[in-house]
Amino acid sequence: MTGKFEPKVPVNLDPPKDDPISPDELAKANGIDGGRCYVAIKGKVYDVTGNKAYQPGGSYHIFAGKDASRALGKTSTKPEDVQADWHDLEDKEKSTLDDWVTFFSKRYNIVGVVEGATNME
Repeated sequence: MTGKFEPKVPVNLDPPKDDPISPDELAKANGIDGGRCYVAIKGKVYDVTGNKAYQPGGSYHIFAGKDASRALGKTSTKPEDVQADWHDLEDKEKSTLDDWVTFFSKRYNIVGVVEGATNME
């Protein structure tokens, strides 16, 4: 199990921040016009700006500027699944979501927490 989610190339990450990020700020960090690109998972906000997959035209741009917890747990890119609420997912989907948290936390800086998030645990 050790190393299962380790990046192929080592990543030097900054210490995680817990700065509040409003839902409006998160929504604006969608990578459009070359701006910042954030994805939130379980209320934590990850800076995915350097990954083209989250930029406009990328396969995961649907997650940019949003809390994608539910979609990641369901391994879905359907717009209706891109939402913060994940508590009613099946146990296997919750496990998948936790795997995504581990994956993201080893690759992307945590730049803050969504203000008012109720989906953190």
